[in-house]
Amino acid sequence: MNDGMASQYTSEHSGGATSGTVVFVGAGPGAADLLTVRAARAIGEADVVIWAASLVHEDVLEHAGPGAEIVDSAKLPMEGVLPYYRRAAEEGLRIARIHSGDPALWGAMQEQVEACAELGLEVEVIPGVSAFSAVAAIAQRELTVPEVAQSVILTRLGGGKTPMPEGEEVREFARHGTTMALFLSAARSGRLQEELVEGGYPPETPCVVAYQATWPEELVVHCELGELEATVKEHRLWKHTLVLVGPALNAGGTRSHLYHPGHFHTHRRADREARRRLREARRGA
Repeated sequence: MNDGMASQYTSEHSGGATSGTVVFVGAGPGAADLLTVRAARAIGEADVVIWAASLVHEDVLEHAGPGAEIVDSAKLPMEGVLPYYRRAAEEGLRIARIHSGDPALWGAMQEQVEACAELGLEVEVIPGVSAFSAVAAIAQRELTVPEVAQSVILTRLGGGKTPMPEGEEVREFARHGTTMALFLSAARSGRLQEELVEGGYPPETPCVVAYQATWPEELVVHCELGELEATVKEHRLWKHTLVLVGPALNAGGTRSHLYHPGHFHTHRRADREARRRLREARRGA
């Protein structure tokens, strides 16, 4: 594996030999300069670059080599992409398959990895910046604020194109009261708001609604949960929209122990007096 980051698969039917490579590239939320160095290099080295114009900003194609074949997969089903993978296996080509955000999240990647394995292709997966990270950065908020929220739940509203497994309803996740990032849910903002409130979030819980984060058309709006549906509908948002919700989005006044002078680790000794005060604070918590 490359630097411990790449995932490689070889078909059992190929006897261990590979004749081509498919690199699944996380393109991040939109801005081409949020690609990792590894992602840009993979696109530049590809014989064929497959991307979806409906999900990925065209600026990422600036990294493609001058002789690369560019394929827009926006109108292609899985069966329309497979012929390119077969060509890669037959001709020893290198394909960069660009996915929006991070391929590990709602990327329909796994079924493609399995198809590549059957064809005897080598596979590499390059992570990308997820939209929830990008939106948090735009809002300049930490999603895991000490004493407020130490977990982040990534999910989507049930009832869409992909069935949700039993027990993964938004209202159930909401009972934890921590930070949630909700993908693919803006088109049903009324139901989303209802489930979040039913799950236990107070109506005044802060929300961040982001449309096409890091794109030129970016729109980021702050509101309270009780105004979520109205806010989404006011701006006519229904796709390319992510919602962050949770008390960490407006919390402050707390401090991480990691950089407290009373905290010690392998590279730093604790200040004795600060260490004593930190222990007292913990006992009183």
